[in-house]
Amino acid sequence: MQIGNDALMDLNDLRAFARIADLLSVSAAARTLGWPKSSVSRALARLEAKLGSALVDRSTRHLRLTDAGILLLPHARRIIGDVEEAVTALGNYVGAPRGTLRVNVPFTFAVGLLAPMLPGFMARYPDVRVVLDVENRVIDLPVEAADLVIRVGTLPDSDLVARRLARIELWTCASPGYLAAHGTPSMIGDLSGHALLAAFDRSMIWSYRGPGGRVEQVEVRPGSVVPEPTAMRTVLLGGAGIGRLPDFIAEEPVAAGTLVRLLPDSVGDTVEVHALFPSHRSLSAKVRIFLDALIEHLDRVRPRDAPPPGPAPGSGAGHASDSVSLTPPSFLAGSST
Repeated sequence: MQIGNDALMDLNDLRAFARIADLLSVSAAARTLGWPKSSVSRALARLEAKLGSALVDRSTRHLRLTDAGILLLPHARRIIGDVEEAVTALGNYVGAPRGTLRVNVPFTFAVGLLAPMLPGFMARYPDVRVVLDVENRVIDLPVEAADLVIRVGTLPDSDLVARRLARIELWTCASPGYLAAHGTPSMIGDLSGHALLAAFDRSMIWSYRGPGGRVEQVEVRPGSVVPEPTAMRTVLLGGAGIGRLPDFIAEEPVAAGTLVRLLPDSVGDTVEVHALFPSHRSLSAKVRIFLDALIEHLDRVRPRDAPPPGPAPGSGAGHASDSVSLTPPSFLAGSST
């Protein structure tokens, strides 16, 4: 490989190469960058021509990096990161937040708790374009185009910083019609004699803490499985049995009398909601003001959840991996047996 003195590399070409290297796919790199596939291919070709060496081996069915590509990749990542850090620092200094903010969030949280704060946020920050990616799949923040990830449940080890947003209790509920036909459980042990609906097709444990702090558990062998909380609410409203719902999904039908909260003197299992972002990057102005607005909204609608101020390493957020995962129905999940 022979590199001349004029081999100045274009930042966007480096960005395209790094994304191809991470995903080993030109098409996937184009999707995450939001570029046409042809633009990504041309960017790679320009960079290879500039350096005088192939960076990606296209001769096999699956792409792989050449020795030159392996050598370049860590340098490309560092250059891209340094430039993004500089842009973030300058943006925080010179002006109002602006640009596209991509937030990856589970469907139930987006519908129940995030969406209500968006109109006010958009009116207050008209130069910030919010793009919600509503799903529960594994997200690799350094690779994918997400500025912020919101996840519910236990966090795996990672290099991400986690900021707690809320603690959600799972309410055990049934319709008045079901209870009239089958009786109302007055003790936790009574649940086992009912038609129980759960998120997983396996046995699990539901736990309850009584007023005196005593914890009681019941083994649940679900008769039917409904893995999505809003769908579970509809099934329970129809009188199909007893199931658990996130408190913010259950509050309205319980207040209206169309669902009954069972065992209300006991506290059911709880799950925590965290916002996650890379630890090696300065928090951009658009991410910071979005987090502040979301926490302010949650403090207003759920004052019992008020989290400690400032970002901190989250429970379970360590240093093993940058992948952040959530089992989709974890709002409803108990511990499996």
